[in-house]
Amino acid sequence: MPAEEAAEDAAKDAKTLAREQAAAERTERLFQEVADGRADTTRRDWLAASALALPIHLVTVALAGSGIWLLVTGNTPLRCLGAVVLAAAFLLRPRLDRPPTGTGVLKRTDAPALYGLADRVAAELGAPPVGVIAVEQDFNASMSVVGVRRTSVLTLGLPLWEALDEQQRIALLGHELAHRINGDHRHGLWLGSASGALVRWYDFVRPRQRHSEGIGLVALIFLIGDYLSEAFLGVVRWLLNRVHLLLERLTAQAGQQAEYRADEFGARVASTEAACGLLATLLLGPATRTVTMRLRAEINSRPRSGGGRARRDSAPGPDVDLLWQQLREHLAAIGPLERERLLRRSRRDGHAVDRTHPPTHLRLALLERRPAVAAAVTSTATESAAIAAELASHRARIARTLLAG
Repeated sequence: MPAEEAAEDAAKDAKTLAREQAAAERTERLFQEVADGRADTTRRDWLAASALALPIHLVTVALAGSGIWLLVTGNTPLRCLGAVVLAAAFLLRPRLDRPPTGTGVLKRTDAPALYGLADRVAAELGAPPVGVIAVEQDFNASMSVVGVRRTSVLTLGLPLWEALDEQQRIALLGHELAHRINGDHRHGLWLGSASGALVRWYDFVRPRQRHSEGIGLVALIFLIGDYLSEAFLGVVRWLLNRVHLLLERLTAQAGQQAEYRADEFGARVASTEAACGLLATLLLGPATRTVTMRLRAEINSRPRSGGGRARRDSAPGPDVDLLWQQLREHLAAIGPLERERLLRRSRRDGHAVDRTHPPTHLRLALLERRPAVAAAVTSTATESAAIAAELASHRARIARTLLAG
């Protein structure tokens, strides 16, 4: 028996390795296509994904239409059924999300300098101005479009922002704002809502707790009904999972091409050097976590005035400022040899921001293949100081959150 289990595990490992190898080959092939200026494959993928989204949306429309028809034309039992169908259509409908609110959101009146810099970058790219800017604690940044009015939301991870110099920050803004013009449809109204609908449908048909009411024949009827419904829902879940995987597969390479284009737009506004510096900094995420953990441990080891250990969630002001200072000093101390080692490890491990992005070393390689360009947008010392002042309260809030663990 152990030998059979070992053989099964080896077969699974071989299949996993084969899938990973195939994915790596597709990634390399896409890199060559983008580097050579070819994009036929990704155009076909976008079209196929858009076609796949059509029946997903039609299911929601059909449910809503059937529910309304039963309510209008049916008798009392059919109207009850229509109400249930209409409720299901409402629960399973594609969501458009809403613009964020809360402490992490910066209003234009509260951050005119940051919005002004983002608007200048957008104007240089020919992109729409950003609607909302929010800050969070992740070592990342993102752009999304939400709501009926399709409001653009730029989310800046403050640890990443603090790790960058001024031109690299402009490259970051350029990269994120370029997602409005680089042909990235993954999070658009049509494809994004279809993908979200599939996730909600899958959640709707997840296994539920089996009934245990009754005894004898009643319990047997419930048990048979549970097994039959679970068998049916299992088939539905398998089908939904296959469709979702296919949609992800179709948008994966096209989405990665959009990321390459966003990198090039970032270089156009901030310079090739700044865009490469931004990508190199993305490899330093673990170093920022090291700084946070080290300072958190130091704070936690201090004795309180009344005895015991210091509370991490009430870190004093000097410690909050010290986090960002130590972060900058730690990253500045990482020399060229260590950075080259991180880049080599990135090539070996296929490091990427997430599975929707190309490997970071390929993004760097593509920028290095292109002719170097100078910065089209720069910031003054006065503007940089104003942005730092606008982010001051958020720097303190996020530092406390990070130090609290």
